[in-house]
Amino acid sequence: MTAAAATIAASLLVAMAAIQVALALGAPLGGIVWGGRYQGKLPTSLRIGSAAAVLILILAALVILAQAGLLSWSPVPTRFLTGGTWVIAGYMALNTLGNLASKSRFERFVFGPMTALIAVLCVVVALNGSGPT
Repeated sequence: MTAAAATIAASLLVAMAAIQVALALGAPLGGIVWGGRYQGKLPTSLRIGSAAAVLILILAALVILAQAGLLSWSPVPTRFLTGGTWVIAGYMALNTLGNLASKSRFERFVFGPMTALIAVLCVVVALNGSGPT
């Protein structure tokens, strides 16, 4: 169950990272993020933020996979894996609240459930993961 939870969570994080890559590169998807305030391309400052988000989301996916024992190495010192997984769970729970409160239908109906699911899956991995094998 832990491996499945980690795989699904990491896959969803990578999907979110792919959207952030598109946003950073100037894809006209501004209406599905930031409460739908920016139709079309995001302003440069937010495109830079999207590029940073890519790195954070990929790191989070790797931490979750490592905590579940699905990687033979860890992207962070192993003593931080469990705590890091809890931080990711908490961040995704807070992110869910923001998404559900958004004026953007996409954030409410796609990102809201997605981040809620990631948060729950991270709790499963944090409670049951054993770290790199």
